[in-house]
Amino acid sequence: MAIAIIRLGTERHDGEGLRLGTVRRPPRGVPKREYAIRNYYDVWLPALAPSQALLQEWKVMQDERQWKAFTRKFRAEMREPHAAKLLDLLAALSHQTNLAIGCYCKDESRCHRSVLRELLAARGASLA
Repeated sequence: MAIAIIRLGTERHDGEGLRLGTVRRPPRGVPKREYAIRNYYDVWLPALAPSQALLQEWKVMQDERQWKAFTRKFRAEMREPHAAKLLDLLAALSHQTNLAIGCYCKDESRCHRSVLRELLAARGASLA
C-alpha cells in the first residue's frame, strides 16, 4: 500500500487507487462528470493546494530564492490544523490502501506536490 505522487490528467497506473486532486481549481473546460474519466481526479481536495495568494506568487516565480520562499509559505499553510489533519489521515491511509495525489504541473521539482511528498514522508506515509 502506498501513496503515488502524480500529475493529474496522465494515464493511471495499475493499482494506483483513489486519485486525489490537490489543486485550487478544477480542470478548465472539463465537465465535472468527466474528471475521473479523463484521469484528473476522483476526489477534489483543495485544502492541500496552495492558497490563491501563494499560487499568484508561484506563477511569477523565476529563481531558487523565490522557490524557497514559496515552499516555506506553503509548509506554513500545511501546518494549519485542517491541512495538517488531512496529511496525517493520508499518511495513515497509505498503510491500508493505495492512493494517488497530484496536480497539473509538469515539473514536480517546482510544484507543491514535491512539498506534499516531503510532508507525507515526515509523517511516516508509505510512498510509491
